[in-house]
This record gives sequence, structure tokens and C-alpha cells, in this order.
Amino acid sequence: MLVSILPGYAQRKNNNKSKSKDFFKPKSPQIKYVRPDTTVLIKYEDYPDDKSDAGKSVPFNPAKKLSIVNEDTSSLDLGQQSIVEMSEEVLVDSTWIKVAGYYYIWDTKNINPYQMDGRQIKEEIPLKLVDAANKRYSKMPLIQTPVTSDFGFRGYRWHYGTDLDLDTGDSVRAVFDGVVRISKWDGSGYGNYLVVRHYNGLETLYGHLKQAIVKTGQYVKAGELIGWGGSTGRSTGPHLHFEVRYQGNPLDPERVYDFPDYALMSEEFKISAALFNYYNQTKRSSSRSRASSARRVVSHKIRSGDTLSGIAKRYGVSVSQLTRLNGISSRTTLRPGRSIRIK
Repeated sequence: MLVSILPGYAQRKNNNKSKSKDFFKPKSPQIKYVRPDTTVLIKYEDYPDDKSDAGKSVPFNPAKKLSIVNEDTSSLDLGQQSIVEMSEEVLVDSTWIKVAGYYYIWDTKNINPYQMDGRQIKEEIPLKLVDAANKRYSKMPLIQTPVTSDFGFRGYRWHYGTDLDLDTGDSVRAVFDGVVRISKWDGSGYGNYLVVRHYNGLETLYGHLKQAIVKTGQYVKAGELIGWGGSTGRSTGPHLHFEVRYQGNPLDPERVYDFPDYALMSEEFKISAALFNYYNQTKRSSSRSRASSARRVVSHKIRSGDTLSGIAKRYGVSVSQLTRLNGISSRTTLRPGRSIRIK
């Protein structure tokens, strides 16, 4: 969790305009790889039946701690995982002052290196999503945010984010200030994707990008361009797969964002165990999916005279769903004898 611990410096009057400009200016965090005295390393529990990062990112069992070690963690085979010292500074009267320094897991490969079971949270944890005093604000990930798929069980697997419609090449932007932790390719899942760790305690994931234009360790501001939308990885059409996570645990983005109204639900958010009770359902769903090798797909065999609007009306779905599932546009000519996927 990238947390800024900033003292409440009072604004002071200063007739010198050059000094007042740089008073209380935040500096991007310095990431320094170190050899700490002690730390706790966490064991991974991956599912062998899913090769994508998406299938490995959510723990269904309580974390198992390994022994405390006193060694350089870069020698351990943990997928580029290291312990780093996060150092934060603010500019006060033209002098940089260190206000926070702490050790933290910094993993550039695994979406969830924390292995903290969100159901074990004892008390509500308040997060300040917008911090106007330190000029940290919120932006939306796209210019428009029409939802095409919600957080929850979808088809034969759990969907850990919200899908937002876009056209290939659309701008994708960081939603809060933070540091890029992962910039990676996941061919059987997220495609090109980014994970950004934010000052407010959350992490956000941006999947199926055509191209990411920021690098691991790069500091980004809310609203900054971080990539171009696309349909890479396991995707049936251009869209942004958007996740919100706390300590590796996905939560429903629509609890944080009101996408139709294009705004945050609130400038503050409370993390509680109740947000992650869906884990019990995903475990049952995962067991059922492994017990059956088939998934349910509804298709329609195209006949002469069929139109997308007519097919959509017949099956009670939208035209946009048909175009997304089949990778076509609303102007595509339907050829009799071929099949079109409905669900």
C-alpha cells in the first residue's frame, strides 16, 4: 500500500511570489531496493488449471506465512519481488524534507503478492480517495464510461472487474495519483495490462490495452494518459477491464464509481470484510467449473433476412452485446448458414 504520511503544515503568508509557488510541493516517491533486517515473505497458491494472471490473482484461503528471513530478497525466486524502501518528501520553503520512510513489498510481476484475505479484516478501514490539501484528486479512466459487464459471476467464472466500452485506440488514464507497479503482457487473460498503486491505499488494474505507454516504477498523476484501449488477451471485443483492489483483494468498482454519472460515489471509502464475502461464492463457482469441462454458449444460426436488431430482439439482448461477443460492427453483413454467438 502506497501511503503518504504528510504532516499538516499550516499555510504561511509570504510576500515572495517565487517561494510561495513551491511551498508544500509533493515529490514523487523514491523507490530504493534495500536489504532489510527482517520481513515476512508470503507463499503463493496458484491454480494450475488457469495459466493467466487473472486466475492467479485472488486467494480463496487464508494466507500462510513463511519463516522470517535475514537476507537479500533479490536472491529468492519470487518473480521479481523485492523489499523496497519508500521515501516521500515535501518541499517546504525551498527545502525538501523527508516525511515518510518505510519498507514494503514491491512486486513487478504478480498482481497479488500480499495474500491478505479481505474477509479477515476486523474493523472498517477509512480511505481518503480525494486529498485536496495535498492536491491529489480523482479522474475517470475513460472519456465516457458505458458499462458492458459488471463485477460478479459471468458464464463459468467470476469476473473481478467492470468492463467499460471503448474503441481501439481510445485514451486510458490513471484514476488517482500513484506509481505503476506492473506493466505486463498476459496472453490468456488480461492481454496488455497495468497495475497502479495509489496513495489512497487502493490499486487499480487496466486490462486488454492495445498498448501501455508507462513503465514500472513511473509516477503518474490522476488523469495522466497511461495507455491506449484495445482488445488484447482473452477478449471478445474492444473494452477496458477495470479493477479496484485493496491489498490484492478485488472489490466491486461500482461501489467506488458511479459510471453513468461519471463521478466518484464519495470522496471517502471504507474497507470492510463485508466487501469480500463474495469469496465464498467464487470458491463454490470455481469448484463447479473444474467439475465440468464445458461452458454454456448460446448461438444462433443465421438465416436469410436476419438482422442484428432482429436477432437481439428475439433473444432479449442488445445489439452492442452481439457485436462485442462476435468481434463485428453493427454494419457487418450477416451471411446465412453461419452462426453468431448470443451469450
